[in-house]
Amino acid sequence: MNSLAIFHQPKSNYCYAYDENHVEIKMRAAKGDLNKVFLHYADKYAWDNKDKIQMHKHLSDDLYDYFKVAIKPPNNRLIYCFEIESEEKIFYFNEWGIIEEKNKNMITESLFHYPYVNKADIHRVPEWVKDSIFYQIFPERFFNGDPSINPENIQKWGEKPNRNSFFGGDLRGIIKKIDYLYELGINAIYLTPVFKSTTNHKYNTIDYLEIDPNFGDIDTMKELVNKCHQKGIKVLFDAVFNHSGSEFPMFKDVIEKGRDSIYADWFHVSEFPVTTNPLNYETFAFEPLMPKLNTENEEVIEYLLNVATYWIKECDIDGWRLDVADEVDHKFWRRFRDAVKKEKEDAYIVGEIWHDPYTWLRGDQFDATMNYPITKACTEYFAKNTINTQGFKNLISNTIVKNTRQVNEVMFNLLDSHDTARFLTTCNEHTNKLMMAEGFLLTFTGTTSIYYGTEIGMVGENDPDCRRTMDWNKDNWDLQLFEFYKKIIQIRKENDALKRGSFDWIDDLENVVGYVRQKDEEKIVVLINNSDKAEVVDIKDFNSKCMDLITNEQFDKTDDFVSVELKPYSIRILK
Repeated sequence: MNSLAIFHQPKSNYCYAYDENHVEIKMRAAKGDLNKVFLHYADKYAWDNKDKIQMHKHLSDDLYDYFKVAIKPPNNRLIYCFEIESEEKIFYFNEWGIIEEKNKNMITESLFHYPYVNKADIHRVPEWVKDSIFYQIFPERFFNGDPSINPENIQKWGEKPNRNSFFGGDLRGIIKKIDYLYELGINAIYLTPVFKSTTNHKYNTIDYLEIDPNFGDIDTMKELVNKCHQKGIKVLFDAVFNHSGSEFPMFKDVIEKGRDSIYADWFHVSEFPVTTNPLNYETFAFEPLMPKLNTENEEVIEYLLNVATYWIKECDIDGWRLDVADEVDHKFWRRFRDAVKKEKEDAYIVGEIWHDPYTWLRGDQFDATMNYPITKACTEYFAKNTINTQGFKNLISNTIVKNTRQVNEVMFNLLDSHDTARFLTTCNEHTNKLMMAEGFLLTFTGTTSIYYGTEIGMVGENDPDCRRTMDWNKDNWDLQLFEFYKKIIQIRKENDALKRGSFDWIDDLENVVGYVRQKDEEKIVVLINNSDKAEVVDIKDFNSKCMDLITNEQFDKTDDFVSVELKPYSIRILK
């Protein structure tokens, strides 16, 4: 037994309160090393009344197996240890480490503790997010609904963009296309920044409290949110609190007055006067147009928290997506969460983080992050074929185990965005690969975000090409792809197992990705064949018959199996 691989940490993603009645506990071991794992647990003041429960092997990656169990802590207090059964013998595992069975009297000397399940410590996530399918809109490129507020020198709609292009998309354009979103099945939209700015992307903010005049005004925004809400569509704003724009009045004051400016400490200026060559103030990346804000300054904090609550109060938005979130201090984000949740308890807070996000997802900062690790796994497996089926499962499993269950249930899953090449381009316009990947996301745990135009077959390389104008000419649409999106979104919305169910791999499949989503008695099996050869899969432990929810084909059970054929590059969702 590889004792170095065994790991557990109380009060972490390995031991956390899922709700007021359940604590979920995980333990890691070397892959294939253990036969069984049991949890011994009790009230911290009553070890003599301990219980014992077997843990199940929840997930595996390329190195480890992860065992998991959910229990109800007696009297909200918990002490525990693990009983580990390997091929050789039985061991115990507590805070001291591995203890041989002959020394089991030492177990109680240092048990793991979850001292008390305090309600205030439970990470509560917005329930509505589990039911949501997001649609990301880059407002400047979606639809021009009010030409009277166009920027100067706009390009013709449909031309390829460059980094400085303007096309005239606006809020009125989104309002005019709400029925389109509703028809597609969308029930939440994520808008990239809408505040006053000099650029098409609006990430260099001039005024956080004003809608960009080329997009509309606050009354237009109120109308947009209200009409979305009437259709059951939530609205997520995007803001960057890591930096402002160089035209931000407070930064201009610093440029003008130097160290005598009352805003001198709002930014990170190393010396005065402010210069761009050489650059003597901190910025996003090395971009002079984006001076970094000092979020440890109390005035800055109060200003930004006011922004966060202002738009909830004024326009009733449903949450925030936060740009460059990993470069802002944790203390600020804790105050941000308190302010936002006080204003709207079920507001959704999503951070833009491209790497392991657990530090931000412990219940005191964000509800979720943009799940780029899942994006990368889907890109490598479906689009590029650089990893095999087991490698894909390993990456997905590794991502799941890094977070708590409530976080995974609301993670912001996506294939592409304004910051990536479009997925259809990455997979060389192989539409079936896009269908498989999106089918995976929409049957996976967490919410899904669809980047505008992906559903009709839009293509584009990295920024700025991925930010082309939405093509509203249906003659150019891939209608088969569009209908697939409508169908699979409908399937997601109609089956609670896909929104709130457990997720378990089917491990005895060689060339097919298979997994089970189950909620109470509702069970759904998803099979994906990412190869150029047809595959036949025999599924055990299923109903006497089942149906593919995509094609409505029926399959009967024979000899304890349901036998299902998968065409090359295809997905089946069986119920």
